[in-house]
Amino acid sequence: MTKLQLNKPKYFEIQYLNSKSSIIPFLKGIFDPKAKDKIMEIGSAEGGVLKAFTELGCVCSGVELSEKRVELAKKFMEPEINAGLISFRSDDIYNVNPDKLPYKFDLIILKDVIEHIHNQEKFMNKVGDFLTEDGVIFFGFPSWRMPYGGHQQNTISNFLAKLPYYHLLPKPIYKWILKTFGESDKMIENLLEIKDTGISTKRFEKICSDNNFEILKRVKYFVAPIYEYKFGYKTKLLPKWIGSIPYFNDFVTFQSYYAVKKKSL
Repeated sequence: MTKLQLNKPKYFEIQYLNSKSSIIPFLKGIFDPKAKDKIMEIGSAEGGVLKAFTELGCVCSGVELSEKRVELAKKFMEPEINAGLISFRSDDIYNVNPDKLPYKFDLIILKDVIEHIHNQEKFMNKVGDFLTEDGVIFFGFPSWRMPYGGHQQNTISNFLAKLPYYHLLPKPIYKWILKTFGESDKMIENLLEIKDTGISTKRFEKICSDNNFEILKRVKYFVAPIYEYKFGYKTKLLPKWIGSIPYFNDFVTFQSYYAVKKKSL
């Protein structure tokens, strides 16, 4: 985990600012959030992304695996909880029964989460059950093949944290490098898990198609919007001609935004 992620109040603020300045504008014309809209975030962490929506009067629900992060979310968003604008639960989304929830959702958000989910085909088949008839899902994720798609920036070793692309090496070699530079067994386990679940834009689009989802909008970034708040870098779109090159574009796509919805039967 990076120093920034350990600074939870700052990380919460960054997620909030990124949501307000890039996610909501990206969705404009597809889903324009308004008071009483029902929104769920899967992998809601400390709740920063959802804060931008509660400000607009949306009723939000956060589902997060980590109990510690849920407790922080409840602390950071206590006023919104007391106002009935948001709730959090610590759970695996696979264990949540959509038929036992009080309502369906107009928008579901997965920001830097789909690349951590096992069996993404199964997930896409399930997630549509949480949506209203016209509900939309927002996905934001780094391409697996981009320089730091393995999340190796989280390593303790400063050298490994800055070294690009080595997560693409065969798993035994990748594991050997991590062990040689003194990474903990837990860190190695986490990074190898991401190697199993990391997703390319092409595979994501195929999973959408196979599960009857229509892609309403897509944008590929060379400099991700959140980097503005993390590092002070200005957001830059990936040139369209590069983005249109199959396979190769994933090596330089630092972030992709997608809006999708179920196709009408």
